[in-house]
Amino acid sequence: MKLVVGLGNPGGQYLETRHNVGWMVLDRIADRAGRSGRGRQRDASEVLELRWKGMDLILAKPLTYMNDSGIAVRKLMARSHVPMVDVLVVADDFALPFGKLRFREAGSHGGHNGLRSIIDELGSEKFSRLRVGIGEPGRGAIDHVLSRFAVDERACLPILLDAAAEAVEAWAREGTSKAANRFNAFDLQCSPGGPAAGPAAPAPGEPGGPADESGVRRTRTGWRRILPGDGGSGPSDRR
Repeated sequence: MKLVVGLGNPGGQYLETRHNVGWMVLDRIADRAGRSGRGRQRDASEVLELRWKGMDLILAKPLTYMNDSGIAVRKLMARSHVPMVDVLVVADDFALPFGKLRFREAGSHGGHNGLRSIIDELGSEKFSRLRVGIGEPGRGAIDHVLSRFAVDERACLPILLDAAAEAVEAWAREGTSKAANRFNAFDLQCSPGGPAAGPAAPAPGEPGGPADESGVRRTRTGWRRILPGDGGSGPSDRR
């Protein structure tokens, strides 16, 4: 059994903010596993247990608000008896450009209050984390993390969430080191703004590009049918 914790804040006002990208990644995993919808509440979290591609996973969203995330993680680990080596925390990181992914097997909180709380509660920095780049703040850090993604970022967000979901799968199957080798160099290829926004976007159906007419695009790991609601508008607000 693997425990995947996505960090975020409960409440509709925080639903699609940058700070909640950890929750968005868990939603994408649940969608791909055919288990979209609410989980059950326990251990100060919303929890969904599922079997995905032959692996048993616990997806957990702490409901304690970001600064007390460690309380939920400690309770989840105590109930499920999951060792720290089988815990992955998915969190936002404004030190990374939007669209970058970064695995680490251990380390400091780096100023992230959710990670700080987990380290304090567990008394250890030795847990894996997947950091999802949300872009450097052009204003105060708090305002930035609690803001919603810009229009061009929202257009690319489904591709990023797919990549993050695949990264979590790689972690669960292969471990942090091998997953890092595959995904720490991930480069989000998406330019919805056209030439002024950077290189031309890949063609429909190609890796990093939009879906083709059949609703399918090819990822680096194979063909992927786009799920309903993925058409560039970002995660639905079903939660």
